[in-house]
Amino acid sequence: MTTLTRDHFTTLDQQDPLAGFRQEFELPAEHIYLNGNSLGVLPKTAKARARDVVEQEWGQGLIRSWNTADWVGLPRRVGDKIAGLIGADAGEVVVADSTSVNLFKLAAAAVKLRPGRSKILSEPGNFPTDLYILQGLEAFMDGRVQLNTVHRDEILSAIDEDTALLVLTQVHYKSGSMFDMAAITARAHEVGALVLWDLSHSAGAVPVALNSVGADFAIGCGYKYLNGGPGAPGFLFVAKRHQAQLQQPLSGWFGHASPFQMRDDYEPAPGIERMLCGTTPVIGASLLEIGVDIMASADMTLVREKSLQMGQLFIELAEQRLGGYGFGIASSKDPALRGSQVSLTHAQGFAIMQALIARNIIGDFRAPDILRFGFTPLYVRFVDLWDCVDALVDIMATRDWDRPAFKSLTAVT
Repeated sequence: MTTLTRDHFTTLDQQDPLAGFRQEFELPAEHIYLNGNSLGVLPKTAKARARDVVEQEWGQGLIRSWNTADWVGLPRRVGDKIAGLIGADAGEVVVADSTSVNLFKLAAAAVKLRPGRSKILSEPGNFPTDLYILQGLEAFMDGRVQLNTVHRDEILSAIDEDTALLVLTQVHYKSGSMFDMAAITARAHEVGALVLWDLSHSAGAVPVALNSVGADFAIGCGYKYLNGGPGAPGFLFVAKRHQAQLQQPLSGWFGHASPFQMRDDYEPAPGIERMLCGTTPVIGASLLEIGVDIMASADMTLVREKSLQMGQLFIELAEQRLGGYGFGIASSKDPALRGSQVSLTHAQGFAIMQALIARNIIGDFRAPDILRFGFTPLYVRFVDLWDCVDALVDIMATRDWDRPAFKSLTAVT
């Protein structure tokens, strides 16, 4: 293993074909931001867009802007743009609600497409909201379906003729471990099961090819790698072959075939719009569109190449410089099995992360012992990785983490 130096990382930044994208984002001076896998940074043009939506479209256009500013078209318009990032076709993705609500809508609808089957399959340690929503669906249906969780190494063998739906997160939120989407989807289809993929840590970070692998359904987050802002609406995907048969449980008026005819009886829209429910969050969806447009202008092949290179270098730095301080590496060293993050483990992980954040190097912590570092190639520099590990070395060598202030749990970690 070659001994790495800061100069090596500086040279990589000078050669980076994606370096120009950094100037499109609002990054606080003297900060290193390695938490885009939790909340993306602010695109500079989003500020002007927010003013325009609030001051002009809302302030001056008033209710006319549903037509004149095409507010009514936001869910489908932004959805079609996201479709290009996840290997879907126009008319298969819509922006709506939150990932949690979208998961409930799709999971309930998918189970209804497989009558007589009683099993929803997932993995323990999946993102908590996914498991909570599925537990809620199980309780709501009075035991007619049961949630079964099995270790990820046992999932392929656990899919059987009683499986109605498989719900997995492509890139695991803690470890960054990545499933083989094609193999799992193919196995599920062999026995007639459906698959719902959570792309919250995938969209905008790793190549996703939903239609190429024959995916049925997917959900995703708008405020991580898509840089849509805190609480940005989520998105959902339904393959066209399922749309006409899909009956979603939250049959709100925006999912109606003719919402402004104001009829008493519900008639679902013929396409992806049937997955809408209530009124579009116009400000949030408008800002999300800015982040999506930036992501769509980047070459995803280059994004993935840089992400993998960053992950590999960060792992090498951790092994070379942090080996004596009790850190472990939770992420796979196989690049094909790793998303756009590297997670370290440490018994004092929370305090260490707080000490790092106090130095304006921002990652995050996930209980019980995970320190997460997300690599968003459009604005993270190679030298940021060196400086992050360099700070960790100093924090450990000086025991800077061992302060009472750094051990006091915060509401959000």
